[in-house]
Amino acid sequence: MKMSKMYIRTLREAPAEAVVPSHILMLRAGMIRKIVSGIYGFMPLGYRVLRKVENIVREEMDAAGGQEILMSALQPAELWQESGRWGDYGPEMWRIKDRNGREFCLGPTHEEIFTDIIRNEVSSYRQLPVNLYQIQHKYRDEARPRFGLMRSREFVMKDAYSFDRDEESLNESYQNMYDTYTRIFNRCGLEFRPVEADTGAIGGSASHEFQALTENGESTIAFCEKCDYAATDESAVCVDAPASNEEMLPLEKKSTPGTKTIEAVANYLDLPQSRTIKALLYETYDEEGSVTGYVAAFIRGDRQANETKLINALGINEYQLAFANEEKMAAVTGCVGGFTGPKGLHDCKIIVDSELPGLRNLCAGANEADCHYINMNYGRDYEADMIVNFKLVGEGDVCPECGAPLKFKRGMEVGQVFKLGTKYSKAMGAVYKDENMKEHEIVMGCYGIGVTRTLSAIVEQHHDDNGIIWPVSVAPYHVIVTVVKQKDEEAMDLADRLEKELSAKGVEVMVDDRDERPGVKFKDADLLGIPVRITVGKKAAEGIVEYRLRTDDQSVELPVGEAVAKAAAFISEGLSH
Repeated sequence: MKMSKMYIRTLREAPAEAVVPSHILMLRAGMIRKIVSGIYGFMPLGYRVLRKVENIVREEMDAAGGQEILMSALQPAELWQESGRWGDYGPEMWRIKDRNGREFCLGPTHEEIFTDIIRNEVSSYRQLPVNLYQIQHKYRDEARPRFGLMRSREFVMKDAYSFDRDEESLNESYQNMYDTYTRIFNRCGLEFRPVEADTGAIGGSASHEFQALTENGESTIAFCEKCDYAATDESAVCVDAPASNEEMLPLEKKSTPGTKTIEAVANYLDLPQSRTIKALLYETYDEEGSVTGYVAAFIRGDRQANETKLINALGINEYQLAFANEEKMAAVTGCVGGFTGPKGLHDCKIIVDSELPGLRNLCAGANEADCHYINMNYGRDYEADMIVNFKLVGEGDVCPECGAPLKFKRGMEVGQVFKLGTKYSKAMGAVYKDENMKEHEIVMGCYGIGVTRTLSAIVEQHHDDNGIIWPVSVAPYHVIVTVVKQKDEEAMDLADRLEKELSAKGVEVMVDDRDERPGVKFKDADLLGIPVRITVGKKAAEGIVEYRLRTDDQSVELPVGEAVAKAAAFISEGLSH
């Protein structure tokens, strides 16, 4: 296709709000355009890439036995209320009412809709298993949409749902989707790693995230090089320190003026921070946003808290936990900001990290200004309402599987698979009858791929200072034919020949015949990231062109027939991976 007929507008510079490469380059390449914060439209070249990613997903899902359907993004509140999830998403769910006052939401996910379909249409074990999927827009009202397509309020997602007779069959469906995702992301040219993950608001018994490895990723991945263990830092197990065999020393109160931080009190008392207890004060909320109570969580002073694990232990949603107003909490519980400890608190839920009961003679706040206790011991001096491992794993901590040191990498979630079990089928009455006409709840799994996030992840991994470097499988066009002088008839004739011969071999070609300087054309070709560039220049009359891969710095001169053959072979090989 001739670029003089195409709608392409590249930018020399991206808007100041764009800070990560994928956002910057897709804006500069004219592939996406911002409509409003967190909402983007796709321009012609960007939409071609999006459709190619969708088609890879579609081909692999179909090959794995998935059946594509399409449901509405507009979902009635009754189904979400029936599953018990209407309040789970909190402010992230876009809720709307029709003219008659009936409540709906713009779907962030579709478990309820798919469960409703199956419960109304599947009644016998003979109809199972089933795997249904769709590729569709989803909506989540992100508090801080950022990084372009990486975290937006509207996005394209492939969501699939499996329905099986029992856990054994679910395990087979889960592994099938796990393997399918591996093929999808390999075909998209991503370097990725599947990791154990938290199930979040989706729920279920087990989950894996597929993380594209990129320094700008929002996730931290903890992994072990000695064994196969890998997990997000939210779900990774932080192993407790070995229990101490010290004798308990007498509890003492010490004056510690002005020591409101762990670092300050440790320095004042000449203690390692690992011998202190850190207090974290929270308040909990109901679905309407009213405070329901207070939580005091205690952890070793040199550790960080994993709030995801705290939320899971409390059985609440993410938006229902926030740091407390210390003055209001003090009036109810007796805590003292900067000097809070587990001894003497009241009217709050006390959560103690699983590591603390095994440690001896620690330092903790005395719930009195400018005072701390030393030689604090669990059982003798304080107790807990809940003992929970809510430590955030740190780089160098021991692997829970083999004991080797854990390492960290940054990642960007592009897909996640869940074992839902009977969470939705039980709540919504999705059952089947077995060979003996006995009813059983259908066992479910769900499997999501962020299609637009995948596109963003590809750019994060495949770019340089000059622009995008698309893998062949998802490139908007495979070859760009750049005509140096568009008014040279011989050059244009040769460009037409290249376009026809390459197209006949299944190669997608764009011809830059614009009335622009050669330097502008070359810069745009690099920015757009087309895998192969063939330049028709001063030797056009001799049938000689310049051939260059986007990944190479230098071009080579080739006869036009050889250039066609070389490009076609390169594209064919790239599409076969």
